[in-house]
Amino acid sequence: MSWTTERVELLKKLWGDGLSASQIAGELGGVTRNAVIGKVHRLGLSGRAKTTTTAPKTRRKKVAPAGTAGTSQHTAKPLTQGSAALKMESAPLAEAVPAAQAKPVADLVPISSRASILELTERTCKWPIGDPSKDDFYFCGRQSDVGVPYCAHHCKIAYQPVSDRRRDRRTNVRAAS
Repeated sequence: MSWTTERVELLKKLWGDGLSASQIAGELGGVTRNAVIGKVHRLGLSGRAKTTTTAPKTRRKKVAPAGTAGTSQHTAKPLTQGSAALKMESAPLAEAVPAAQAKPVADLVPISSRASILELTERTCKWPIGDPSKDDFYFCGRQSDVGVPYCAHHCKIAYQPVSDRRRDRRTNVRAAS
């Protein structure tokens, strides 16, 4: 299939009318959606017309279940899905307790096991501590298992189960909001 001037003109017209690349490919016949997209980009077409399907959707009012009509009690339930799920609740969470008490980094790594990049081996922990642009930057340097770049303590930090990461992310988002 070649792009004749008639087919290019039809492509421009259909693109300006707001048809999708799949719809245009169907109209032209013998071309794929990706071929249409490529030709549109090569032609520099932009500024598509709005289609009629982009009209704002109207929401239906929620109908109260039978027996509760006339009561104005509203109990706020935490949302777990949708865009409102990330909004902070008005009351602070009482059960949000940090998993471990934050200790200064210097207390976690004894001075005797601290290592510079030149002292690292296959069996030393390569957990970076501090700012690499500063003079006091170092690596943990403790003993690590075979095939693992970190010591047991830093493996617990680096390799967390997915469920723990999701839970921590949710509590961090609530705390930051």
